[in-house]
Amino acid sequence: MKLFTCPACGNLVYFENVACTRCGATLGFVPGEMVMAAFTPDGDRLWRRVGDANGQYRKCSNYAVHAACNWMLNADGPAELCAACQLNRTIPDLSIVENLPLWRTLETEKRRLVFTLMRLGLPLTPRSQDDAGLAFDFLADPDPSFNERGRVLTGHAQGVITLNIAEADPAVRVSMREQMGEPYRTILGHFRHESGHYYWDKLIRDSDRLPAFRRQFGDETLNYSDALERHYQSAPPEDWTQRFVSAYASSHPWEDWAETWAHYLHMIDTLETAYQFGLMIHPRAGDDANLDVRHDFDPCNQPVFSVLVDHWLPLTFALNSLNRSMGHAHAYPFVLGPQVLQKLEFVHLTVRDARLPV
Repeated sequence: MKLFTCPACGNLVYFENVACTRCGATLGFVPGEMVMAAFTPDGDRLWRRVGDANGQYRKCSNYAVHAACNWMLNADGPAELCAACQLNRTIPDLSIVENLPLWRTLETEKRRLVFTLMRLGLPLTPRSQDDAGLAFDFLADPDPSFNERGRVLTGHAQGVITLNIAEADPAVRVSMREQMGEPYRTILGHFRHESGHYYWDKLIRDSDRLPAFRRQFGDETLNYSDALERHYQSAPPEDWTQRFVSAYASSHPWEDWAETWAHYLHMIDTLETAYQFGLMIHPRAGDDANLDVRHDFDPCNQPVFSVLVDHWLPLTFALNSLNRSMGHAHAYPFVLGPQVLQKLEFVHLTVRDARLPV
């Protein structure tokens, strides 16, 4: 994630901020420029950008009405929703008071996904504009007890990503994390994983990359339902840590791809944050030169995958050490074996080839 500043006073602000904590200026993200801008009121529902005398803006409707977004639109355009919110096909029933804060949490994480996809230059068209586009359904369980019967299942089907809004409840998510044996279960992780299924359909399924995919990940025509049932009924392969990025990835080639895709997005976003902060890893003990790195490049535009790995491993070593100092478990409990790295490189090359022209 990039670092942003308030144009009105230069204060560092977060991607999610709607107001500057120093000067109080109204903030909004301008996706066409991938920047955070400061705004002053300029008539009915209109805003003018600080430092720009030309052009007016409007808040995305979900920003103005529900405080569930912080993206801005050019006032002369017809859209009421920003590029991220246009991807929504279904939002929760907001007449139920409890749904609004859950939906806001989901939208915050979804915008981080959309930001990274935009930074990588990946095709991102709303399903409302293209039958092959992407859509999100945010749904609530009919039974508030969140039991298995009648439960809304998080997943992807034909370009539609469905997310159960109960995932935005921390207590429910922790419970599900324990039940499913998924120690790294997060909302953003869900979004990244399910986007992997969408981009498999878009970038792999009908492309000349399919044979190479099968060599790396296996035959995706294997019965998917049977594979998942076997996964949940038995333990993963003993050597799964050497061949897969997660135990769940071992269930089926589609899930292997989606887990690897999500992990690649984890890497890119975290490395971009390290780059934005100008981090340098320079241990004062030991003599491993591989741990001595400076994060001095933009990972979203790095063509060589090995460079990403050379910077990723020292960063996660330091990240785990910092977490342990705070009394927490490792923030990055993964082992990237040679086969996993090959799969990650395949994702990297697929993303590079899919970049839209600037």
